Amino acid sequence: MKVLFVLTSHDKLGDTGKKTGFWVEEFAAPYYTLSDEGVKIDIASPKGGQPPIDPKSTEPDAQTPATKRFYEDEDLQHKLSRTHKLSEVNAKDYDAVFYPGGHGPLWDLATNKDSIKLIEDFVRQEKPVAAVCHAPAVLTGVKTQNGEPLVKGKKVAGFTNSEEDAVQLTDIVPFLVEDKLKELGGNYSKADDWKPYVVTDGLLITGQNPASSEPAAEQLLKMLQERHVSAK
Repeated sequence: MKVLFVLTSHDKLGDTGKKTGFWVEEFAAPYYTLSDEGVKIDIASPKGGQPPIDPKSTEPDAQTPATKRFYEDEDLQHKLSRTHKLSEVNAKDYDAVFYPGGHGPLWDLATNKDSIKLIEDFVRQEKPVAAVCHAPAVLTGVKTQNGEPLVKGKKVAGFTNSEEDAVQLTDIVPFLVEDKLKELGGNYSKADDWKPYVVTDGLLITGQNPASSEPAAEQLLKMLQERHVSAK
């Protein structure tokens, strides 16, 4: 089994002069959840090379066992520094795709043509697509074959308006994930702020926040294992 992880290349937090990027926990926890079970993982980003890490995600209160493992994992850090260019990866080479969050995807992956086409290819090939926290934003430009928004009528989760308000970035981000998913016709639901919450609809897996990243990966692993068994 082989999964593609797609990370943001965007490092500017609007016009604040502050940095953003991907959220370490949302990458590390799913990565180890899958790789520890023998899943092979490639990593891609729009620009290739080293994707930016959101500095907030390296602060003491954002650390988990998975992030601590990541900081000591020289092999994975080396791999991360050499991500594939998004334009050069192909859905046919993978069994699923996973998008970790952080605020970066709101600026680049949400409208990136290569990312949109990639997700549409995964959907057309009937392969799982997973995204957590701010990363469900990557679904907002994706259309079904009949031209409708992919999320229309689908059960979805993502970073809530109240969580965005809590981190005081409501007026900085280009759009609010919760509002955008609802606007496109998504059947959006949520748990209490910062609680793990994952929704599955067919082959689409979405999680609400950083705490949802590991459960989302567990759901994806279960889906991949079931498909692997049924394909035998």
